[in-house]
This record gives sequence, C-alpha cells and structure tokens, in this order.
Amino acid sequence: MAAVEPARSSAPRSGPAGYGTAHSALQGIGRSRFVFGMVLAVLLPPAVEVLVTLAGYRNFSIIMLLHLAVAVAVAAIGGLWPAVVAAVLGTTLLNYFSADPVGSLSIADPSTLFTLLVFLAVACSVALAVGLATRRAEEAARSGAEATALSELSLRILSSDGSLETFLEKVRGRLAVDAVTLLAGSGPAAAAGPPGTGSSTGSRPGRGQGSNTEWAVVASAGTSPPVTHAAADHTAVVDSRYTLLINGGPPAGQPFSGQHQRMLAAFGAFLVAILERRQLVASMQDNQRLSEGNKMRTSILRAVSHDLRTPLAGIKLAVSSLRQEDVRFSPEDERELLATIEDSADRLDHLIGNLLDMSRITADSVNPLLGGLGWADVLPEALRGLPAGRIRVELPPNLPRVEADAGMLERVVANLVENALKYAPDADVVLTARAGEGIALAGRPASEFRVVDQGAGVAPAAVLDMFRPFQRLNDSQRTDAGRNVGIGLGLAVANGFTEAMGGTLAAEPTPGGGLTMVVTLPLWEGPLP
Repeated sequence: MAAVEPARSSAPRSGPAGYGTAHSALQGIGRSRFVFGMVLAVLLPPAVEVLVTLAGYRNFSIIMLLHLAVAVAVAAIGGLWPAVVAAVLGTTLLNYFSADPVGSLSIADPSTLFTLLVFLAVACSVALAVGLATRRAEEAARSGAEATALSELSLRILSSDGSLETFLEKVRGRLAVDAVTLLAGSGPAAAAGPPGTGSSTGSRPGRGQGSNTEWAVVASAGTSPPVTHAAADHTAVVDSRYTLLINGGPPAGQPFSGQHQRMLAAFGAFLVAILERRQLVASMQDNQRLSEGNKMRTSILRAVSHDLRTPLAGIKLAVSSLRQEDVRFSPEDERELLATIEDSADRLDHLIGNLLDMSRITADSVNPLLGGLGWADVLPEALRGLPAGRIRVELPPNLPRVEADAGMLERVVANLVENALKYAPDADVVLTARAGEGIALAGRPASEFRVVDQGAGVAPAAVLDMFRPFQRLNDSQRTDAGRNVGIGLGLAVANGFTEAMGGTLAAEPTPGGGLTMVVTLPLWEGPLP
C-alpha cells in the first residue's frame, strides 16, 4: 500500500491521542510523560537540596550522586530533554549550595569547575543513554503490540465470514477512525487513485476529477452513507484498482504516524488478499458451473443417443408393422402394437420432461409459485399412468397444508413413486404423511411425506450419489420387463424441485428392507383458500 496522503480540508479536526506534530524527541515517550518528566526535572533537584540542608549533611560527592540519580530517573520517565534540564539545574544548585564559595555562582577552585562540568557531561550522557533505552524498549513493546494486533486481525479475518465489511470494520477499530470506505476504480487513470478533495471545484462521488476514471463503492464501515471524496480526511491507494477513503484520524493536512502507516500497509496487503481470494472463489465457481454444464451436455447427448432412442425405436417398429399392407393383424395384436406406441410415447415424454426440468434446475431458473397445498391434492395427477394396484395411499385425514408449488410437488411425488416401483417390482409402494411435534425445517413447523418400498434398498455409501444427475442404482442399466427404466434423472429432479420450494429430500432404510424417501416441506402460514 502506498503512503497515506491527507486530503485537504478547510476545517481541521482534532485527532485522537498519539497523533500530532510533536518534536521527534517525543517519539516513543508520549506527550504526557514528557510533561511529567519536565515537572520532575524542575522540582526534584531543589527537593534534593532542601533535604540535604534539613539533614545538615553537606558532602559534595554524595550530593552530586543524588543529583545524578535524579537526572537518570527523570530520563527514564520523560526522556532526554527533561533529563538535560534536571542535569543543568542540578549543576547550578551544586555550584550555588555546595561549591566554594557557597551562596555564589562563582567558583574559586578550578578543580571544582572541572568536576561540575564532568558531572554535567556524565548526567547528560547517562540521561541520553537511559532515554534512548527507554524509547527503544517502548518502541519494541509497541512493535510487539502491533505485530500481535496484526496477527489477531489475520486470525479473525481467516475465521470470519470473509466479507469486506467485516474486514473494514476491524481496520476502522484498529486505526481509531470514524469511517473507512473502499473504492474500486476503472479506467486508464485508476492507478493514480482519486484526486485531492475539498477543492473549490468539488468532486462528485463515483467519478475522479480531471480524468475519465469511474470510482465505485465496494464496501464501507463506520458512518453511513459511505465516505465521499469531498468528505475524506485521508486517502490510501491500495493498488492500481482500489483506494481507501478515511474519515477521522490525524487532523486534515497531517499524515498518520509511522506506526499507523505500517498498519495501513499491512491492512492493504490483507485487503488485496481478500479481494484476490474472492475473485479466485468466483472463478472456481464459474469453472465448476462450466464443468457441470459440460457434464450435463455430455450426459444429455448420451441420453439422446441411447435412452431416448429406445422408445423411439419401439414407436417406429409398431407403426411400421401396422402400416404393412400385406400383413393382417388380429384385433389383439393391433391393440398390443398401439399400446406399445402409447407406452413408448409416454416414456419418451417423461424422459424429455426430466431432461428439461434438470436443465432448468442446473441453470438456476426454477421459480416456484408457492401456496398452501395438501399432500392429497397432488396425488391424482402425480399418480396418473402408474399402476394403481401396486400403490397404497395411507394418508391420515386433516393434515395441515404445506407451502409448495403444485406443479413441482406433483413432479416430485411422481418421480419418487415411479423410482420406487422400478426398484421394488415385487412389492407395493406405500404413501404416508405426518405432521406435528418434532418435525421442523429451519425453525418452522413442517410436514413429512414418505414413499416407502420393500425393494433391495441402497447401501449407505451410495445414498448421496442417488441424487446426482444420470445416476442409477449400482450405476447399471436396469430394465423392467426388458424395457429401459430411464436415464437416472428422477431423483435429481425431485431433489432440485424440493430444494427450490424450501424443503428437503432424504433417504432412509425401510425397516425389514427397502428404501423410504422422505419429503419435508414447511407448513403453509398464509390464508387458506
């Protein structure tokens, strides 16, 4: 991230503690400690003289060591300049109260002058060393705290929802600013970042001045609405495409401190990583959709080349036989050929319907028209054309209505029942439903519809594969009385329609053997017809 540039503003605002233009000697100490150290530098040397005077002890060397200790203590608290003041003041007091002639600033003995000068040099040197050590220790502590803050931030980012709003809110909190807005630029001048703001010409949000660069708000944290160019106190260019607008912090026209500059640079690196991760995820999702689309097209081609040709071949054979003029069929044979045509046409219509439904589900173009429906309301159309003698409907009376689309629910029930009839050819299929306590979906009361068969069942490891498109039991070409049973789309379509209506479709083993398909839909909470 590039250095943060202050935006121009006609009304400077006070920033939080730690910002400002204090002398470099304050760096690592802080203004409050500097002031406190200066107060001690003025008070402690006279206090030493008062104490030794009250004690009646006037040993020059001991008093000089006490003043040296005062200078060191002041250096540890307030830094170099308070210590220099303490050393100079201590030297003056030593000269006046302890060096001959006492009570005068003149010095009779040249060795005493040399001693005082050495004391002043030693006191200043020790103060400098102590001040530098204290400042380095505090800078190291601050750097450690900064590293800890960045580490915590990175861990929170990794464990968070990954949204830019969450990240920018953490940045705003760490920098102690009012608001942060991320802009994305497009155009040849995007790399230069947004222009300076607050000028007399003004700036419209979303467009850089003096260029054809368009700036769009990507995310914002803090005040609402997002920070605009005109209201920003500072701008920070993340890279050639993204820029941060910041409200708050140092007064307008002054830069952030070095610590906050480093934190902003780290935030910029995190921000670029988040944006690149989002782009990578979007690219992966696009690639996955393309891959699924290619797989779907390949499977459809295979279905067209094999499964759809079977009923077409049956229709063509029956029609060709009936059109032979030199062959006379008995009424029973004609009825059988016509039944073959009708059955093959129905099978062809069912296969094409499933293909079209699967293509809609894959393209996310399923838009259910939800309303209140009873399970029994969809059974007449759903079971049309299926062998009624093998289906037992055992729905209890007065079941509450569910929230569903009539056409989709009919297709779900039809596909589930047809699938059960195929794979349990020697047993009846039982349809039941229930609602009540213990049945809920996403916190809402719900109802279950069950299609129970006594067939061979499905291995637990293969349950999830059942709902994938173009998957059949054991992935084999099962037939029913020599006829192809389909292309493996029934359960995939049923599952897609159920999820589109806000429900779930699950498979459970039937007690005693077989498979039970369970459709769960939320109860209808709207007005009854």
